[in-house]
Amino acid sequence: MTPAAASRHLVLDPAAQDLLFREARTATAFTPEAVGDHQVRAVYELVKYAPTSMNQQPMRIVLVRSEEARRELISHLHRGNRPKAASAPLIALLAADLRFHETLPDLFPHLPRAKDLFADPAVRRESARFNTALQVAYFIVGVRAAGLAAGPIVGYDADGINKAFFGDGTREIVTAVTLGRPAREPGHPRLPRLPFHDVLTTV
Repeated sequence: MTPAAASRHLVLDPAAQDLLFREARTATAFTPEAVGDHQVRAVYELVKYAPTSMNQQPMRIVLVRSEEARRELISHLHRGNRPKAASAPLIALLAADLRFHETLPDLFPHLPRAKDLFADPAVRRESARFNTALQVAYFIVGVRAAGLAAGPIVGYDADGINKAFFGDGTREIVTAVTLGRPAREPGHPRLPRLPFHDVLTTV
């Protein structure tokens, strides 16, 4: 079955498939057009419904808007990532809340002792980071749904960012994401994807 034939088995409109996946690209340069809080709110109000383990929802978002905060953040990025971050109209820090279990009585009320399952800090941290990574992926797809492009960055000094932006130790950076409208077409063709038969095994 070709990819085009496979897409006919999806409920999602083909244009939406293209917008979210096939035509979407990671942006490295952006136009100066601002990204407003209303756009970020629209993204969040959509992607908050995507699943996490036990409805943990540990991702926390910090919008880096002030010049002082941007300079601080960029100083903690690896040098190769600094130009694209500097060109972005908005940078979001997506962090894992290591105290997510405190909200489980509200978010997972049918298991009153859910909070107690994460009393061990090591278990809690592993779960927080895994589920935040899930939410990061949802967030990127949501950004595309808003007609914007995202550029996730993982080349950074994590300790430096955590100290500068999350000084109390209750949150940890998972990724920084540049947001905006892309300034130009990508400089290279889309990179290859693994074919279905290399990925799937039936047992």
